[in-house]
Amino acid sequence: MFKSEIHLNIFSYALLAFTLLFLSACKPPHHPANPNYAIKKPTVKYAPSKDNLSKMVKKLQGQPYVWAEEGPDHFDCSGFTYYMYGSMGIDIPRVARNQAKKGKEIKANELIYGDLIFFDTDKKRRGKITHVGMYLGDGWFTHASTTEYEIVYSNLNTSPYYKKRLRICRRYLPETKEKTATNTIKPWKTKKAVNIKIPKAKPVTAKVAKANATGHFFVQVGSFSGKPKEALLYKISRAGYHYKIISFPVNGKRISKLLIGPYSTRADAVALLSKVKKEIKKDAFIAEIR
Repeated sequence: MFKSEIHLNIFSYALLAFTLLFLSACKPPHHPANPNYAIKKPTVKYAPSKDNLSKMVKKLQGQPYVWAEEGPDHFDCSGFTYYMYGSMGIDIPRVARNQAKKGKEIKANELIYGDLIFFDTDKKRRGKITHVGMYLGDGWFTHASTTEYEIVYSNLNTSPYYKKRLRICRRYLPETKEKTATNTIKPWKTKKAVNIKIPKAKPVTAKVAKANATGHFFVQVGSFSGKPKEALLYKISRAGYHYKIISFPVNGKRISKLLIGPYSTRADAVALLSKVKKEIKKDAFIAEIR
């Protein structure tokens, strides 16, 4: 009986290793030996609007990063923005440094959903535009990450790396159906970072009690090893909730509790619970922390 269990465990581990190897082999290389530099124009599927941009943003999260690709399944950073705008019939340059030269130049404190934000990610920060993302609100942006090798959410307010490297912001989404962004803006100075004052997104009005800074009741979304994923934090922020992360060590590991609140009374937190379960995480629960 004991030998059978050993053989079964060995077989299980071997099968798991083979599965992981197979799945990793299916992923495209992030930097192909022979990149395809031929530009594929995306099919126009949508009218230009924030709602249609939002549909694409949600659909494309987690798609792989591949250098010199502009979709529909693999993207580099500028290929991602090129694809989304091209899918709405808005023709923007293919490369980040050229995308940063056109459109309507705006200040960081004027950013709204859909604006493109450009970074100098070179180690020596020489002022060259090397990365682009699309702004979503409340400091959040989405981009094809060259470190995580997939399309992710990040936040300018909580990421010193991106905040220090932001160089210019451009608006390509038409402000009206008749008007489109122009390329009449003069070239920008890139040797120093812009003075960042990220605008706060307008909170979604919820028919529940507002979070109270002195309360002790929370809706706990979950516990995590390390920090919760940015995508989950973004989801909570976009739903209009205030969240708090409490971290503590357990057996040499850093554990984080992700909480929505606080609220003055348990009743206030309970009133929110069903909404959080439906919109954020179905196994959320009430927690009292003093």
